[in-house]
Amino acid sequence: MKVLVTVTDVAVVDDEFEIDGLDVDERYLTYELNEWDDYAVEEAVQIAEDVTDVEVVTVTVGPERSEEVIRKALAKGADRAVRVWDDAIAERDLLDAETKAELLAAVAREEEPDLILSGVQSGDDSFAATGVTLAEKLGDEWAAVVNQLDLDQDEGLASVHRELEGGVDELTDVELPAVLTIQTGINEPRYASLRGIRQAQNKPLDVKSLEELGLDGSALESPLRWTATYEPESEGEATVFEGAPDETAGELAGVLRDEGVGQ
Repeated sequence: MKVLVTVTDVAVVDDEFEIDGLDVDERYLTYELNEWDDYAVEEAVQIAEDVTDVEVVTVTVGPERSEEVIRKALAKGADRAVRVWDDAIAERDLLDAETKAELLAAVAREEEPDLILSGVQSGDDSFAATGVTLAEKLGDEWAAVVNQLDLDQDEGLASVHRELEGGVDELTDVELPAVLTIQTGINEPRYASLRGIRQAQNKPLDVKSLEELGLDGSALESPLRWTATYEPESEGEATVFEGAPDETAGELAGVLRDEGVGQ
């Protein structure tokens, strides 16, 4: 059995930053494994621990910088990784969900996984559509916002709990092959052990270009354009009360009375 996990790195912006054109200046950015993808990786690794003969493969659309995050996923138990990138992709200002899904689908067709796990969304773009778009392109069954997963390999079924609006949980069976988008809280992501970190350096990480995936520039065409980047204006300022609890509580009560709270 093969489980393919989509992984991305997300930018974390410093409290104070500057914008350079359409981008936040790189001096103010650090990158980390997307939170939702971390849970997807953990779910895949747990499947590999519970089911015999399971290979976990991660796939990332990203520049060389993203290999640090990919190695973190490998250190947590993934077996190997694929990174998709070339000059044509690098020239794009924006990779929307449709474009990412097209690139990921090309990898999935080569890998032929039984199950694809994707984070519900990324912490930066937050499109929350890549996983289900990927399923549509592959013609696979899918379930979104999965917060519990029970896999029956013999029956070829994934029994999933889905988190719906209003706090409602849906229980449904999804036939494999399938794409599931994983919600935070489905498990407790592990820390990478020192041994895992060392092993990750020797695990295969293949880089694929558009041409190697049988794609051309048309795969990057999108109606979406990134036109501007700006820092939103703050609508208010926080007030910090300093001092002993009884003093600050009295000051807070006074502010609340002035604002009409509780009247």
